[in-house]
Amino acid sequence: MSTAVITASYAADFERCRLLSDSLDRRLEGDWCHYILVEGADVAQFSALQGSRRVVVDEREILPSWLRPFPDPLSLGRRRVWLSPFTPPLRGWHVQQLRRLGMGRLLSEQTIFSADSDVVLMRNFDPATLWRDGDLRLYRRDNGITADLPKHCQWVRRTQRLLGIPVLPKPPYHDYINTLIGWRTDTLKSLLDRLEEQNSTGWVHAVARNRAISECTLYGAYADSVLSGAGHFHSDEALCRVMWNGQVDSAPQKNLKAFVGGMEAYQIGIGIQSFIGYDLADIRRLVLAA
Repeated sequence: MSTAVITASYAADFERCRLLSDSLDRRLEGDWCHYILVEGADVAQFSALQGSRRVVVDEREILPSWLRPFPDPLSLGRRRVWLSPFTPPLRGWHVQQLRRLGMGRLLSEQTIFSADSDVVLMRNFDPATLWRDGDLRLYRRDNGITADLPKHCQWVRRTQRLLGIPVLPKPPYHDYINTLIGWRTDTLKSLLDRLEEQNSTGWVHAVARNRAISECTLYGAYADSVLSGAGHFHSDEALCRVMWNGQVDSAPQKNLKAFVGGMEAYQIGIGIQSFIGYDLADIRRLVLAA
């Protein structure tokens, strides 16, 4: 099975994306190519990471011309906002999800392996092992979204309306979200077709006018509720151990080693949120020592 590793990134995450790329080159096995999806203004910077197994993709190859980035006046131009005549203003994380979805129509590889910029592989892994008897592993934590996660509940309800499936008014809902997940390319393509059929418009318009969604939830709900799970088998084992919060103290290397030491046997990577404040050089030293 050939694999398209996809990462949606931006200029501020360039060094993190470089570290991810280095870890993929060192640890990922099998037949794969890494696609980094960025805004047009960031293509030149990210081109430094290109190689025989890595391609930088301009979002203009994926998204319609009517959705365009501009300096965000609310951040004095430090950030970007995407504007169009058809949708509310979109932030970077909204558009990163659109890029990941839209790549489905550009790829020939059978497997999509989505990896966020702040992920690094710590163990050898062949994405072909995500397949079992023709079915692909779909991460799902049953009833993992509860009422104390209101944003997640909102994403689920918007997903149900977008897909034209019964809207379940009350949680719990299944959780499909992780920073290192596999999708079937043929399923993603048919998901985009479904969005257009159900909403009588292009899929970008349909999704973007809802603004805040989760592409993982969209794919998972489509696979389970529309396709009845066809082509997939479920696993609640998250491939990535993520540090969602915390703070850096006087012993960062010790804490990072302890975090890696807490990886489950089935986990292959770690993700450390950038806002926590760990020095990227410390994370790189940890990766090289593994």
